[in-house]
Amino acid sequence: MKKSRIIKMLVLSVVTILSMTSCTKELDKIEIDEDIYSSEVFYQDEASYKQFLAKLYAGLAVSGQQGPAGNSDIAGIDEGFGQYLRAYWVMNEITTDEAIIAWADGNLPSLNNQTWASNNEFIYAMFSRCMYQVSLCNEFLRQTTADKLNSRNVSSATRAQIVNYRAEARFLRAFSYWHLMDMFGNVPFTTENDTVGFSFPQQQSRAFIFDFIVSELNSIDADLLASGSNEFGRVDKIAGKMLLAKVYLNAQVYINQNKFAEASAALTPVLSSTYSINTSSSYGKVFMADNDSNGSQSEMIFPIRYSGLNTQTYGGTTFITHAAVGGSMNPSNFGINGGWFGLRTRPEFVAKFAGDPRGMFYTTGQSLSIGNIGNFGDGYAVQKYKNIKSTGGQGSDVSGNFVDIDFPVFRLADAYLMYAELAARGQGSTSQAATYVNTLRTRAGGSATVVAGDINLDFILDERGRELYWEGHRRQDLIRFGKYTGGVYNWQWKGGIQAGTSIDDKFKIFPIPATAIGSNPTLQQNPGY
Repeated sequence: MKKSRIIKMLVLSVVTILSMTSCTKELDKIEIDEDIYSSEVFYQDEASYKQFLAKLYAGLAVSGQQGPAGNSDIAGIDEGFGQYLRAYWVMNEITTDEAIIAWADGNLPSLNNQTWASNNEFIYAMFSRCMYQVSLCNEFLRQTTADKLNSRNVSSATRAQIVNYRAEARFLRAFSYWHLMDMFGNVPFTTENDTVGFSFPQQQSRAFIFDFIVSELNSIDADLLASGSNEFGRVDKIAGKMLLAKVYLNAQVYINQNKFAEASAALTPVLSSTYSINTSSSYGKVFMADNDSNGSQSEMIFPIRYSGLNTQTYGGTTFITHAAVGGSMNPSNFGINGGWFGLRTRPEFVAKFAGDPRGMFYTTGQSLSIGNIGNFGDGYAVQKYKNIKSTGGQGSDVSGNFVDIDFPVFRLADAYLMYAELAARGQGSTSQAATYVNTLRTRAGGSATVVAGDINLDFILDERGRELYWEGHRRQDLIRFGKYTGGVYNWQWKGGIQAGTSIDDKFKIFPIPATAIGSNPTLQQNPGY
């Protein structure tokens, strides 16, 4: 349907571990200004270390080194579909009640109705993206050891910065391992201590990956910069604590252990940090083209950054914004040059808002019920993401192709609702939880007042949906609350039936892609696939 590109970006290639996934490319030279250098020549410029770090962050935002028609980081799938954030968003939103997509590309429809199998190329793209990110982080850590820095006579000033860079790289690796553990369960595992080559990485259990992530996040805490002191878009101590809290919050799913007390302890510094909810601003501004400067940045703990000029991709927020526009919607109202007639939401999710102003639904010409998934007019459209500046005018790309909207991976509003959930689970004050919820509702312009007695798990799940929809949380939330598989909660087209039906517990995780098993026969498939 669409392909991914980047017009202006650091062109940086590193050695990757081919055996991690068949689609990663062996890149053992660095291309800069059309000249080819060895890696050691590249590192003679001490600025190269930060450039390499930039590549690690860029791997979440773009799809390759060059553009829509070539030099993709991974092969075997359209570059747009294979971009990290887009693949993650699709797997964690259209597999739930929050979203559905009209397109019939390949095996994409099976994600709408939870009928996927191990041959699904979109699942393969997500698996490969995560593995590719891990391999990049591992290589950065190999290139920044004390021995390497000594051999290159790196200055003391750069060495001091590299301490922070290494902590950030380890965070980003833990972040991708979290996605792998969450979505695939038992996965291949490598670190910078493994030799680059053609050996097969050992598949480790969810419990092993869980322990590794927790250990890494605790280990790097001292080397991450203080709350809010890093460049916007780079992680700090609070991002580390937020990820740790997320991992602990889902521990019953991952390792069948209650870690709510640990989640509460990890969340405490997040809630007392320099991040804040800008109650003088509006909810909609959080998802606009200038959300890095319109006041919304105060709650952005970890965003994936986008620029319509410099990170041009048909993935990420460009995908989310364009694909949600169609029918009688005016693309110019969204700061784009056209809609892709793809994404809508499902009626069961719409019903949760009941006048809540955060329900940004477009209904003109749209039916609430979805009779035909392939018809954009079936299902309400969502107007949450807009490539419009809060001061007026569209984003930086005047053509309207690509957007400036930074994607909120972690924001303080999520931390507030995590606290409320933990309070409902016996870890925290329900009165404080109500205060946090009311802060978010007031910022959104709502009038309903929540009291301590309202703080229960069903309420919190719905409130998380109302505040955080289309931000990539829904699948994980429904699984944690016991409402994803089975028939306790059904939505249209769940299980391939229009009215919705029960689905097997195996769908709580995705299959290890058949292509990955083909390239690494030591991998064991997940049960039921």
